[in-house]
Amino acid sequence: QVQLVESGGGLVQAGDSLTLSCAASGRAFSRYAMGWFRQAPGKERQFVARIRWDTYYADSVKGRFTISRDNARNTVYLQMNSLKPEDTAVYYCAAGLRGSYYSTADEYDYWGQGTQVTVSS
Repeated sequence: QVQLVESGGGLVQAGDSLTLSCAASGRAFSRYAMGWFRQAPGKERQFVARIRWDTYYADSVKGRFTISRDNARNTVYLQMNSLKPEDTAVYYCAAGLRGSYYSTADEYDYWGQGTQVTVSS
């Protein structure tokens, strides 16, 4: 069992930066693929980025967002730069062990509660 708690969301202006954190409890954190997803009002949950030993990003955030992890701290981060109003969403952290590429929500077993990111124009 893994519990995930996101933090770091908030209200920022377009062009600003923000770093989200996701603290994981439970064992063997380093074995899990960790991902970030987001969901805007009225829209489906959308893949943002994931990290295993490698990283992979959605095209919409490539070059602006960076995912990283600190296995000693059981924490995964999402550094978000050059934020745009269309990045406004609830951001969710997820952990998975049984997937393949980990770019879809159904490949993840555990989810956090989410943290709101609002980017004003």
